[in-house]
Amino acid sequence: MNEEDKITFEQAMEKLEAIVEKLEEGDIPLEEAISIYKEGMDLSRICQEKLKNVEEQLTQIITEDGIKEDFSIGEDE
Repeated sequence: MNEEDKITFEQAMEKLEAIVEKLEEGDIPLEEAISIYKEGMDLSRICQEKLKNVEEQLTQIITEDGIKEDFSIGEDE
């Protein structure tokens, strides 16, 4: 099990928010800022992948006989 599977979406978002706050303060050495930025990009990718996975799950509905069907909501006109 890799790190992406261990961390929840909420945990990744909390860490990402903390990184953004730290970078916005601007009083950290450049090397540390670059390292923190890279970690933030990894967390951002994890969040995007988790959201994509949930979206894919939500676009399918299982019928009463166990068959998966695509599901979409039409926009009202």
